[in-house]
Amino acid sequence: MAPLSNLRRAAPLALGLLLTGCGVTNGLFGGDQPKLGEPTPLKPVVGFAVTPVPQATIAARQILNEGGNAADAAVAAGFALAVTLPSRAGLGGGGACLIDLPKSDGGTGHPTALLFPPGAAPEGNAGAARPAAVPQMARGLIAIQARYGRLPLATDLAPAEAMAGGGVAVSRSFAADLAVVGNALLADPTARAVFATPAGQLLTSGQIMRQPDLAATLTQLQSSGVLGLVQGQLAARFIAAANQAGAGLTMADLRTVKPRYAVPLIIDRLGDLIALTPNAGGIGAAAGIESLAADPQNPSLAAARARAAAAAADHGGPLSDLPASAGYATLDAQGGSVGCATTMNNLFGTGRIAAGTGILLAVAPASVAKPLLAVGLATSNGKFRAIATGSGQQGAAMAVAAGLANAIRSPVPMPRPVPAPGRANVIACAGLLPGAPKTCAAAADPRGFGLAVGSK
Repeated sequence: MAPLSNLRRAAPLALGLLLTGCGVTNGLFGGDQPKLGEPTPLKPVVGFAVTPVPQATIAARQILNEGGNAADAAVAAGFALAVTLPSRAGLGGGGACLIDLPKSDGGTGHPTALLFPPGAAPEGNAGAARPAAVPQMARGLIAIQARYGRLPLATDLAPAEAMAGGGVAVSRSFAADLAVVGNALLADPTARAVFATPAGQLLTSGQIMRQPDLAATLTQLQSSGVLGLVQGQLAARFIAAANQAGAGLTMADLRTVKPRYAVPLIIDRLGDLIALTPNAGGIGAAAGIESLAADPQNPSLAAARARAAAAAADHGGPLSDLPASAGYATLDAQGGSVGCATTMNNLFGTGRIAAGTGILLAVAPASVAKPLLAVGLATSNGKFRAIATGSGQQGAAMAVAAGLANAIRSPVPMPRPVPAPGRANVIACAGLLPGAPKTCAAAADPRGFGLAVGSK
């Protein structure tokens, strides 16, 4: 692995390569026959990444090109999103993932789910001015890397650490979130130091955002791993700073709340086995897929059933309109795939950063309506067919349902946008993987500012 200082120096050059438009779709790179006098191109490697922020997508592709699998790429993308899209994917938050890796990479031959939502403090946030969730994002990502990753954790973390320490251009996705919350975010001096210019104006698209405290935290995680999150100086410093920001958390909270593996929901529809996250978002997506399988020409009915099922599951009330989640997915050459949905339980969580750590605090679950976290994965005879992640809160479940249904019925990953307000990111192989790599492609939602790329 290149020294981190070199990665930091290379970051501005790498960021200059990201201006490729929004909602970009890429198929397999390479593979053309060389012309006379031209060098023989490298053999193409199947691998795809799609995220809401171009820099995070590029981080995932970098890891795939370095020999990482879909789990490594998903970990790199998740930590990169914590740097570039902390409004929806900060280290203070959490998420839910579907993981399907071959046995050679620690898989079991069938999908599994990992649930690590921003947790409720077991004893409650006693006396907290701004109750915060127990952070789970880093623990969830490290759990995936430890069980399935091929590369060292330090390698998977390196792109995010370089972007946090060297600075990263504000993406259009993050600029849009900053515009929604406005100057209210600047009430916290620590947040103002990160998200505003020296003159006190919110950062806009293309301006450089630097997060030296977050870079230091990521550097510590490279060596300490999950233990650094629950004990020792980093954990103690986080708790002290979080409580200064009104979080109401304890060291016991960090040790008690943990990610958990779970059996996905499985349905046999549209000619494939479809695995879904075993939560309200997955239950809603299952209802949407069932409806689309029975009546493909009535997406409005499917959307209504998806919303109703999600609300009835364990949501505890009407679905919120707030789009406070993000989704991303990765695929490797062996057909291994990972899809994740992330959240801060509110756009920018509590709006407060734990000083000295760079960690933006997610809001306590009891304080807001629960976010819908939905991911779906289709396989055929054990081979990869398609994966879709949803966001857009009340539309997230239907986004997964429509994203998978459209991809399964089409030779391209996103023949049409999913119903609003949902947003989907999709990777699909019409001819299955392993088996037909040239049929694989990825697509970011065309109404967003994400990026889908293939490795090479």
